[in-house]
Amino acid sequence: MLDTPTTVITLVAVLAFFAWIGARVGRDRDLEEFTVARGTQSGTTLGLSFFASGVGAWILFAPPEIGSSIGIVGVFGYAIAATVPLLGLVLVGGRLRRVMPAGHSLIDFTRFRFGRTFHAYVLGVTVLFMVVALCAEFTAAGAVLARLSSADPRLGIIALAVVTAAYTAYGGLRASLVTDRWQSYMLFALLVVVGGAALQNLPSLPEQGARPLREVNGLGIQVALTLIIAVTAPNLLHNGYWQRVWAARDQRSLVRGAVIGAATRFPVVFLAGLVGLLAAEAAVELGTPPVPFFALLGDPPAWVLVAALLLTVALSASTVDTLQNGLAAAVVTERPDMGLIGARIATVLLTIPAVVVAFQGFSVLRLFLIADLLAAATVVPALLGLWPRTTSAGAIAGAVAGLVGAVAYGLVTLGSLSAALALATFAEGPALGPFASALAASALVTVVVSLVGGRDSDLSGLERVEGLDDRELAVGEPGEPARQAAV
Repeated sequence: MLDTPTTVITLVAVLAFFAWIGARVGRDRDLEEFTVARGTQSGTTLGLSFFASGVGAWILFAPPEIGSSIGIVGVFGYAIAATVPLLGLVLVGGRLRRVMPAGHSLIDFTRFRFGRTFHAYVLGVTVLFMVVALCAEFTAAGAVLARLSSADPRLGIIALAVVTAAYTAYGGLRASLVTDRWQSYMLFALLVVVGGAALQNLPSLPEQGARPLREVNGLGIQVALTLIIAVTAPNLLHNGYWQRVWAARDQRSLVRGAVIGAATRFPVVFLAGLVGLLAAEAAVELGTPPVPFFALLGDPPAWVLVAALLLTVALSASTVDTLQNGLAAAVVTERPDMGLIGARIATVLLTIPAVVVAFQGFSVLRLFLIADLLAAATVVPALLGLWPRTTSAGAIAGAVAGLVGAVAYGLVTLGSLSAALALATFAEGPALGPFASALAASALVTVVVSLVGGRDSDLSGLERVEGLDDRELAVGEPGEPARQAAV
């Protein structure tokens, strides 16, 4: 393990570098710049940001564990799950930009499209997911630091939180984007170095024989489908990703960014999972709970530990700053009267509870899964707002039906309400049934109720929605743009 002085020096050096990069973009001049940096970003910048912000410290734990326990199908499913949200952004992001050119996020769209009730629900689900994700990332970073160094991991969590909150509060989305770019370069190099060091410790695989982890089986397919839904649904509500939709210079830049992000995410997640699969096949002692990546690292030389520490900080910082700015942007979009000072304060305040939770070292997996299920029941009704026939009543009914469907699946298959609730809240871990039922029921009910309502909305009115610095808070009737006036 690294000693405390080496750990502190490494953390200070890399975080100071990120802070310098983030500060170089300069202070934001208005809320528009802080939240979306509208129409300023190239496809390459967006692609590297999509990559860096989508691969946090969790890739050192989750994909290798899936590879070691489920096998190749689960690994493939995880890699697909990491890329599908970006393809979703391409499919609907360009349309959303055209419908609402001065928009800021999917949350913002639901406010003007559906009115207060459904908008408040989407906002609540999105904020819950992102806060839990921030807690999970700090917790994962702390867990890695505890394995790499004798220093108190809480010091690393505090340093990470303070530095990312500082440069994100100062430079907003632009600071997050520019640091993501440099963090991506670091990640590409460090993943090769640390991954290579881990694989060097891989024992010889057994001779030809049964290798069940490489087989396609029902369990693997079920896990893969569960991962695809559970990862895609919340990420299609992720405010940090929607900010980047409007930050793109044009549709071509958005498409290019999504393609670069998907093309880089897929191999990284796949190879991380493959490490776990190979470790299991080689009968490496994985530990309890299993941590194949660190089991393969073993007791490496100090330079490998330093590289692993740098990798952890880069992985975490790129994810954390996206969540911090996405959360602050969601808050200030709701209350533009907070101004830039309020947005900066929100960035810091929203980080504090996540740090406190991370200090406890709790597993937030179950809470994460519940937030994912809420997202699975919400994302289709929200996106169907792009269909003129969708009504506010249809969207609300669809979201409720998604939650009812998740519980109903367990009630039908298990025959008990208590067992159904346990399944829908993932007492025994991830399960495909609740996710698939939530997704299907929400889509079906939204469409049916909207068709019965028989009302078409004129989406052209959303073109008149103004930017944050010129917007009043009043919201019009569902399907109509808000009443606005210059401030």
